[in-house]
Amino acid sequence: MSLRSTVSRSHPQTFYRTLTTWYSPESISTQQADDENDPVLVKLSVAIRDSNSSFTSINNLLPSLSVSHVVDLINRNPLSLPHNSIFAFFKFISSQPGFRFTIDSYFAMARFLAVHKMFDEAQSLIALVVSRKGKNSASSVFISALETRGGRNPMCDFLVDALMIAYANAGFVPDAIQCFRLSRKHKFIVPIRGCGNLLDRMMKVNPIETVWGFYMEILNAGYPSNVYVFNILMNKFCKEGKMCDAQKVFDEITKRSLRPTVVSFNTLINGYCKDGNLDEGFRLKERMEKGRTRTDVFTYSALINALCKENKMDGAHGLFDEMCERGLIPNDVIFTTLIHGHSRNGQIDLMKESYEKMLSRGLQPDIVLYNTLVNGFCKNGDLVAARNVVDGMIHRGLRPDKVTYTTLMDGFCRGGDVDAALEIRKKMDQNGIELDRVGFSALICGMCKEGRVVDADRALREMLRAGMKPDDVIYTMMMDAFCKKGDVQTGFKLLKEMQSDGHVPSVVTYNVLLNGLCKLGQMKNADVLLDAMLNIGVVPDDITFNILLEGHHRHANASKHYIPKPEIGTVADLASYKSVISELYRASKEHRNR
Repeated sequence: MSLRSTVSRSHPQTFYRTLTTWYSPESISTQQADDENDPVLVKLSVAIRDSNSSFTSINNLLPSLSVSHVVDLINRNPLSLPHNSIFAFFKFISSQPGFRFTIDSYFAMARFLAVHKMFDEAQSLIALVVSRKGKNSASSVFISALETRGGRNPMCDFLVDALMIAYANAGFVPDAIQCFRLSRKHKFIVPIRGCGNLLDRMMKVNPIETVWGFYMEILNAGYPSNVYVFNILMNKFCKEGKMCDAQKVFDEITKRSLRPTVVSFNTLINGYCKDGNLDEGFRLKERMEKGRTRTDVFTYSALINALCKENKMDGAHGLFDEMCERGLIPNDVIFTTLIHGHSRNGQIDLMKESYEKMLSRGLQPDIVLYNTLVNGFCKNGDLVAARNVVDGMIHRGLRPDKVTYTTLMDGFCRGGDVDAALEIRKKMDQNGIELDRVGFSALICGMCKEGRVVDADRALREMLRAGMKPDDVIYTMMMDAFCKKGDVQTGFKLLKEMQSDGHVPSVVTYNVLLNGLCKLGQMKNADVLLDAMLNIGVVPDDITFNILLEGHHRHANASKHYIPKPEIGTVADLASYKSVISELYRASKEHRNR
């Protein structure tokens, strides 16, 4: 339901019904009955009356017709022609080459149509005027509408509404707002339909602060207040995390002598909960209860979700029990929230207990809940239970998705069972599910941990062919695996590949390569790499220096003359490191010379 249909439910025909009693075609004819009719106007009226829908009999009159004749026909209608006939003639003459209506003539026709309750046709004419005049034309167009038939008359109220709607629908929001302000300046009634339509448009395209400001402006002018609109505005502020503004909107509800609904309270409670302000959420719940506004499932769902995110599971269960005692039936969202909270906290028994409660209430788990269970069991290392969940899921007619398979694959990789993970990969292929970045990362990580560097490199190449770029972690993990195998050369190839792909290796990546060089006793190469790090602005950390000290200590003791190992953590910068290394090799040389 759109906002404008909520705040202005009546059809324009109903809204303007009383206007036809103030102003009608008959009163126009009576008012001007004593005037001498223009002979051309009389001939034109007769021709329209006697012509068919094609108006072929009027062709001989066309050279003598002017815009003023058409406007006079609309305003005076000396033969009281049917309004449909006059509108048909208006469309016919507007299509003739060289005949161009003025803006006043369009407004005269629109006013005439509105009097005869042809509101859609009148609105179309106003929209045509707006489209031709374009942006920033509201002031001049409004004055033209106002001057139709010599100034203010009842039908001008319709024209103001129609102008606001036309400008808003054309996307000219500032012009529509300008029309509203001009209507206030000229003391028109509040254009209800125009304001409702404009609010609806602004909600979609304007910053919420702008919409709130305009809403307050029209409320102060007499536009009817509506809790539904307040709730929409409050929800938008909450989604943007602007809780102070959301609270102002909420407070304005009572200031306007309205009563906040359960939706009003729940919207603000949910906003505060997502903002991490549980105290305000509970304060509002208490206010609901004191004000005899019944809390519902959504109230509890928002608070339970916030408690679970803060790992306050006891409080979450307390609220769960409270809502059940009050006769509210927890839905699948609340159970999923509790199960996810227990899963995240490693409370597997409580996770299973909540799951059993859910099933006992006849609620059917969805794919999200199943994936939560699989993730919980995998994190706890219970891979058998995780597989059983997937089997149960398939038995209930649900197909595992990418998240299901990736979570299970990651669990097996963490558990050291890469072969089982590869079997899951095959099932994914069979079901047409492509591996994503997370899946490739899990596989490569598991292979590296198991020392399966060839398989890991093959997975890396497949990942690249699929158009996915490995991150720094994957490259560093691969380098570490190759270096541990003694293949530092491949580690450096990966470093070069990583840099050519736009990555900037961190100190962690360099530490992996330094460790590989030191274990091979290539201390000169290690020092060269250290200089390269410094040249590109990578700052060594204490791990860097301890790796190098360990390597130099082993190298200095290669002659079997024992040199005391420098104390770990005593070197914090490059100068200290070089000083210790110099002392280390000086001591080693003295030992060899004895």
